[in-house]
Amino acid sequence: MISVYKLKPKFQQLLTPVLLFLHRKNITANQITVSSIVLSVVIGVLFWNADLSKWFFLSLPIGLLVRMALNALDGMMARKFNQTSTLGEVLNEVGDIVSDVIIFFPLLKFQPESVYLIVGFIILSVINEFAGLIGKVVGKERRYDGPMGKSDRALILGIYGLAVFFGANISGISSYIFILLIILLTISTYIRLKKSLNEA
Repeated sequence: MISVYKLKPKFQQLLTPVLLFLHRKNITANQITVSSIVLSVVIGVLFWNADLSKWFFLSLPIGLLVRMALNALDGMMARKFNQTSTLGEVLNEVGDIVSDVIIFFPLLKFQPESVYLIVGFIILSVINEFAGLIGKVVGKERRYDGPMGKSDRALILGIYGLAVFFGANISGISSYIFILLIILLTISTYIRLKKSLNEA
């Protein structure tokens, strides 16, 4: 299935100079992970207060791009420089789920006409990540299959932030958008669970 996640190897190549710089500065994988969580909280707070200044909507495309880079860098740092740990894995997985909820929560404020669909979208996002983890529990590896995986959701929210910043109003079609996203999330979750069971 189509997913932004498939671009990850190329993205990691672009980040290699940053990785080496951080390693020279004695920055650890866990520190990068914690930085990503803190950044997510900042993005969520700015997004929530975007009614005070439309410039805060730019925290979505810019902040989420930086967050994606940090999420890639912590894994690269852990693997390349032998920093893998149980604590790091817990921080990474729990941090991603908590961060997603924090970042998506302000949608309830800005798109109140779709409040129930947004709640469903957030819940399914959490379930989708747990479905990915199941692959590691019963199968061979953590599943990242799309559509509408973590990277895809970040891309969609980044586009949303840009659109609203430039004056777009999606209130009339937001319900259709979130229904589509929920369908894609359901498909993604099914694919992850099916592949995990097949591997098991």
